[in-house]
Amino acid sequence: MMTTKLLLAFAFCRLIATVGLHMGPTAELPRLGIDGLLSVDPSDVQIASVDFGLMRRNPPLAVLHPASADDVARLIRAAAAEEEGEYGGFTVSARGHGHSINGQTQTGNGVVIEMNGGGRRHRRGGDRSAPPQPVVAEKEKFVDVWGGELWIDVLKSTLGYGLAPRSWTDYLYLSVGGTLSNGGISGQAFNHGPQISNVHELDVVTGNGEIIKCSNEENPDLFHAVLGGLGQFGIITRARILLEPAPQRVRWIRVLYSNFEAFTKDQEWLISLHAKPENEKFDYVEGFVIVDEALINNWRSSFFSPANPVKISSFNNKPDGGVLYCLEITKNYHETASPTVDQEVEALLKELDYIPESVFTTDLAYVDFLDRVHKAELKLRSKGLWDVPHPWLNLFVPKSRIADFDRGIFKGILGNNTSGPILIYPMNKHKWDPRSSAVVPEDDVFYLVALLRSALDNGEPTQSLEYLSDQNHQILAFCAKEGIKVKQYLPHYTTEREWAEHFGDKWPEFQQRKMKFDPRHILATGQRIFPPFTTVNAAVSR
Repeated sequence: MMTTKLLLAFAFCRLIATVGLHMGPTAELPRLGIDGLLSVDPSDVQIASVDFGLMRRNPPLAVLHPASADDVARLIRAAAAEEEGEYGGFTVSARGHGHSINGQTQTGNGVVIEMNGGGRRHRRGGDRSAPPQPVVAEKEKFVDVWGGELWIDVLKSTLGYGLAPRSWTDYLYLSVGGTLSNGGISGQAFNHGPQISNVHELDVVTGNGEIIKCSNEENPDLFHAVLGGLGQFGIITRARILLEPAPQRVRWIRVLYSNFEAFTKDQEWLISLHAKPENEKFDYVEGFVIVDEALINNWRSSFFSPANPVKISSFNNKPDGGVLYCLEITKNYHETASPTVDQEVEALLKELDYIPESVFTTDLAYVDFLDRVHKAELKLRSKGLWDVPHPWLNLFVPKSRIADFDRGIFKGILGNNTSGPILIYPMNKHKWDPRSSAVVPEDDVFYLVALLRSALDNGEPTQSLEYLSDQNHQILAFCAKEGIKVKQYLPHYTTEREWAEHFGDKWPEFQQRKMKFDPRHILATGQRIFPPFTTVNAAVSR
């Protein structure tokens, strides 16, 4: 049995032999004609060895900063190359902003492709070419963007034309390819669907090293495989994103509920209005759970100064089981239409059964609303509370069982300490294309429940990584025991049986697509769906 160090040395030597890598802090790939940089610089390797979750560390052999889709294709062809009946001997993972939780973009036996900004952000020589900038088609209302582009930069590029993407995530410092490989959801998903439902065309580098343009009409099997495909079938190097006229302002409203049934009834009614005219519906519907009194003032401080804290006991409607629920809604508008906004908002609020004295409202620029989480990030960074482990758990819960989930989790397992926000909001299933690789519950309406906790090393047991990870296991065990057929969003499993259960009826097709587009299993091995067929693994078995 070879030691880990020997295996890494073996794989690295094979990498050098395969792609012509020259040792050095910023080694190049001259033999393959790559315009970007293949780096073994310790700082590059360190960045690529961790992710936002900070729960796994897996240093790659090298890091590629590509200048184009051709660079990505040349590297993948080298990884997939056969020599004397053996494979190239290394794997390839694409990394956007590194916001994954469980090492999904890591690989210890190969190369991480740093897609985030590509050559534009990582060039070390003035003569290097760079990935293309976003190109906006104003008349057709779409934008072509590099797969590693961050959504915040996509927004900046389109606003100059008075346009913006239709569907978002709550956090804009994520890569286009990263969110499209999962789904891409936020409070607009009830109306426009997830981000994967708002893409017209892709350029994808498959596991065979081919650059293929795909859409609903052209190579549709690859197109639908890649969307929500967890990086298993190819690397997105270009995406054509649908746009709409960008609003100027946002009326942002939060109201509280003490009764879960009233809360979910109102949320479900609001998302049922998706086909109504713009003046008869909200543009964004989310919500979150408050299980301890400390969080209610964090909730309020987004709108007002926390100098006058709110106490749960001050509400006439006492919380059921000590839990409050916040409905978060917005109305987009142009400044010329501001006189009618108050009337539209009031008409919709009249139909809701929230605690009357709990209405909090603010008004802000559209860009500021979309980028709101980044402002919170800067505050957490200043306090040293951002770069900590994040044992997040994101679940899609069927509408028919959300009340059972509330009783068992929000009023049960969680207790009164959450260590972070808990989002909850419904989506319409028909807004998700069933041909994509993404999986959702069977109900026509399902909820995202996102437990976005941070583990802190502060001596408080309920905030430790071990405690929160164990609590996640308890939540999943409760759902399994009670027959609540949840689906993980940003899923993390370690066995084929678990992945087969996750994909359900889509599993056979998922396997067939893998054999078609990545037959040597070299892509996205950090997802742990398919074991890689590399010579390193062959050596282990000898």
